Amino acid sequence: MSSPVSSRPASLAAAQPVRQGLVSARLLTVIALALLAAVWSFLPDFTVVVLCYIGLYSMVALGLVMLTGVGGMTSFGQAAFVGVGAYATAWVCTSPLAASALGGLLGTQALPWLGLLLGFVITFAVAWVLGSVTVKLQGHYLPLCTIAWGLSLYYLFGNMEFLGGQTGLTGIPAIKIAGLDLSSSRTIGVVIWAVMLQAMWLLHNLLDSREGRAIRSLKGGQIMAESMGVNTARYRIKLFVLAALLATLSGWLYAHMQRFVSPAPFNLNIGIEYLFMAVVGGAGHLWGAVLGAAIITLLKEKLQDILPALLGSNGNFETIVFGLLMVLVLQRFAEGLWPTLQRLTAGLIHRPENKLRAEPRPLDRRVLPAAGTVLLQAEHVIKRFGGLVANNNVSMSLKAGEVHALIGPNGAGKSTFFNMISGVDSPTEGEVQLMGQVMGDAPSRRFAALGLGRTFQHVRLLGQRSVLENVALGAHRRAHKGWIASMLRLDRHEEAALLAEARKQIERCGLGAYADLPAASLALGQQRIVEIARALAGQPAALLLDEPAAGLRHLEKQALADLLRQLRAEGLGILVVEHDMEFVMNLADRITVLEFGCVIATGKPAEIQVNQRVLDAYLGGGDDEEAAA
Repeated sequence: MSSPVSSRPASLAAAQPVRQGLVSARLLTVIALALLAAVWSFLPDFTVVVLCYIGLYSMVALGLVMLTGVGGMTSFGQAAFVGVGAYATAWVCTSPLAASALGGLLGTQALPWLGLLLGFVITFAVAWVLGSVTVKLQGHYLPLCTIAWGLSLYYLFGNMEFLGGQTGLTGIPAIKIAGLDLSSSRTIGVVIWAVMLQAMWLLHNLLDSREGRAIRSLKGGQIMAESMGVNTARYRIKLFVLAALLATLSGWLYAHMQRFVSPAPFNLNIGIEYLFMAVVGGAGHLWGAVLGAAIITLLKEKLQDILPALLGSNGNFETIVFGLLMVLVLQRFAEGLWPTLQRLTAGLIHRPENKLRAEPRPLDRRVLPAAGTVLLQAEHVIKRFGGLVANNNVSMSLKAGEVHALIGPNGAGKSTFFNMISGVDSPTEGEVQLMGQVMGDAPSRRFAALGLGRTFQHVRLLGQRSVLENVALGAHRRAHKGWIASMLRLDRHEEAALLAEARKQIERCGLGAYADLPAASLALGQQRIVEIARALAGQPAALLLDEPAAGLRHLEKQALADLLRQLRAEGLGILVVEHDMEFVMNLADRITVLEFGCVIATGKPAEIQVNQRVLDAYLGGGDDEEAAA
């Protein structure tokens, strides 16, 4: 196929790679960590304690980066999960009953590890239950709900006698690893930072995978993600649990560093600070969590020393100044400080592309039905919105190896019908069948699993991600590796196959030169082609295109028509909703015309062009007759 892109838009200039930097980001990270390790033994004790807190806070902020910045779910209640981790290990280690029963069996050195296990079990159960309720909420209801259960858990800690009430629990033993006593901040601090960096590496691997693309799609909207085959409800819950487990791990380390826990560090104010750390640092960036934790921790510490000296009196002045500074930072750096830092150092630091060297493994392939097979059947479909009938007794079919066009004037009910036959909405009456199966109220991911791919009238892409990543999302259901495999890099062969398939479809659609550019940097017409490539990556049997030619120039429309003819020859059934009559008439095998939610004509293009009712309703035949009269 000839390329549907005839010229590069000016907006792409800013998306071009910046000149090679003087040092790679990976090497700079290694040098920074090596310097920290070299001076660790010589740092003052107070500085070590502050660094320990930065490491602990960073773990919680990492979870919020995944939950809020990547997944699009705001939570103010993470401090409560920190408390679960701290109190679980404190109770196991200090309760006479638990210590005697478990310590006698496994030894006292195993008690902190049993406390960690208990914290994970409790957090997993509580977070799964809370997440099942919480993540279903939209808009401001979601953060309000996290405030509610965050407060509930906080007051629960302070009102349970076996947890020490408001006084808390003391006498928590230090962690011991292979005989090494981690009782000092200097020794446990090494463990804290090692655990935090390991968590960051695992999360980086997760985001750089098939599962990571599915997580990022949550922020782009449920409709798009579900249409790609992503179970959005399950992914949102899993992400919620992941963030909670990271907070629990931080709480466990905190308890054994402090050797004492009380409810105060787990209140709502601290939960808000954790969220500030993620947002200020850069909510969509893992290193932003560390930067945000460092800035807010150091800022609070310095303000407590500087303000009383400046004002000549003691008080909570640092809280006021801290709040004002946060407003300023959020206003000036909406995306966070880490992206700003990246832009400022773009000419100095080289960030190499992550190239896969694994051999691709075959992806799942679908055997396409024989030409003429009915793929999609809508029978007597009615859709009501209260007293409004958007579609009235609409019947239509799509066969393998044909292009079927759905046309009609604005307000005819095309979009409503399109949503029903793609699983976004359900009919009030009538039924929709896909591959011979009655779909009923099945979600759109079920349609995708049976072989339906679609595009959208209003483009739905992950704008900041590359074209390659957007198209690879379309092949989500053709691979199977999960979160653990992705974190441990056991998915590389499958990932290589997904990216190879995505690049193949991008080149097929004529956008090969744009594969590694951010999708938002392309012109609107090109973004529509990206959506087609994304749908094709899923190897559909039925392809539904919603105004695919909108925004394309004449030659680009011809190239798109050539591609669709090629797909038709390969056996795909293609349904096109389009307003460009020349494009439709030269391409479609059959046409269905809607007016006021009803089918007024069905037939071949030649028949539709002479149908007087269609001319009157849509093509202006009635106006011509009035002019002649």
